[in-house]
Amino acid sequence: MKAIVCKKYGSPDVLELSEVEKPIPKSNQVLVKIKATSINYGNLVLLKGEPFLARIAFGILKPKYVIPGGDIAGLVEAVGKDVKHFQPGDEVFGDLSSCGWGGFAEYVTVPENALAFKPVNLSFEEAAAVPMAGVTALQAIRNKGKIQSGQKVLINGASGGVGTFAVQIAKAFGAEVTGVCSTRNIDILQSIGADHTIDYKLKDLKELKESYDLIIAVNGYQSISTYKRALNPNGNYVMVGGSGAQLTEAMLFGPLISLTGNKKMCSMLQRANQKDLIFLKELIEEDKIKPIIDRCYKLSEVPEAFRYFEQGHAQGKVIITV
Repeated sequence: MKAIVCKKYGSPDVLELSEVEKPIPKSNQVLVKIKATSINYGNLVLLKGEPFLARIAFGILKPKYVIPGGDIAGLVEAVGKDVKHFQPGDEVFGDLSSCGWGGFAEYVTVPENALAFKPVNLSFEEAAAVPMAGVTALQAIRNKGKIQSGQKVLINGASGGVGTFAVQIAKAFGAEVTGVCSTRNIDILQSIGADHTIDYKLKDLKELKESYDLIIAVNGYQSISTYKRALNPNGNYVMVGGSGAQLTEAMLFGPLISLTGNKKMCSMLQRANQKDLIFLKELIEEDKIKPIIDRCYKLSEVPEAFRYFEQGHAQGKVIITV
């Protein structure tokens, strides 16, 4: 089969389209013929080996996982004898980040608990946009943010992969949502239900007069003190992504602020979770959320797709069709 192979850390130029052995499912595994996959921030970490601490999980000197790719959508081609919930022909989607990656390929074998049935109202390309970004947004808003209906939510970086899901998930929970983005993305946020928008090119968040019950920081950089000022008493701040400085501040000062006051400030890492994937599937089939896709590339164009993605200006998700 064809697959994108990464044998050393570096730029997108180290990615090669190669012929590799088609995998055979073990007794508890599902063989999936991949129709589409997508790019997430975790794929950049796996490609570059940065930040360096990530190499503890991904391989110190070279990538432990030779075929990158976390999100997949495709068809079940075969199942092991102990697989209970899937059979050949099923349309599925899933997140491979906790079971060896391998999504940038024509086939992959995965444990069945990494998969869920694909939403019936999505194409394979749309379904491949959902797992990592959608679950990240869900876990940030529901699990860490403790969202309640009627709350006011601010999402900084609202037009990217995680951000567009965060806006819609917060709305599905009954929140009043303000999205922060650049001028060219205002229309996207309005189309997915944002109640208010802030163009960060025209308004500095340091000048915010509004306050919020929950703030989700997905992209860019704002000081943790800026976010703290914008929180209501008993409000929650969750750092999902952004600059290295934003991550450092959330990890170092977030716990201290949380211990010394009534505002809670934390960072989070997404954890692949089948129940959360099924929860998102149900929201999608109820037309409460939908993936936003910026561009689609072929498997042979993965290096080009990475070069575009790492610029940080994607409107929604970047998809790879297989």
